[in-house]
Amino acid sequence: MSIIKHPVATEKSVRGIDAQNSLVFIVDRKATKPQIKQEIERLLGVRVVAVNTHNDVENGKKAYVRLSPATPAIDVATKLGLM
Repeated sequence: MSIIKHPVATEKSVRGIDAQNSLVFIVDRKATKPQIKQEIERLLGVRVVAVNTHNDVENGKKAYVRLSPATPAIDVATKLGLM
């Protein structure tokens, strides 16, 4: 089972990169916050401070992932091809 499906590149998510040092991902509906945190840290090699989730009717489950201040989200977004 793949927990992380893909990153989200909307205007709101791009603003979150700068303002809150966070990224948004579409994740599996059954994934828990600890599972999402572990998978992001493993895949991207970053430290995750917090994970908030939102069940969306249209897109599935969104995970708002806040990264540690030591890792700028803009660098990770560039690596993922979002910027």
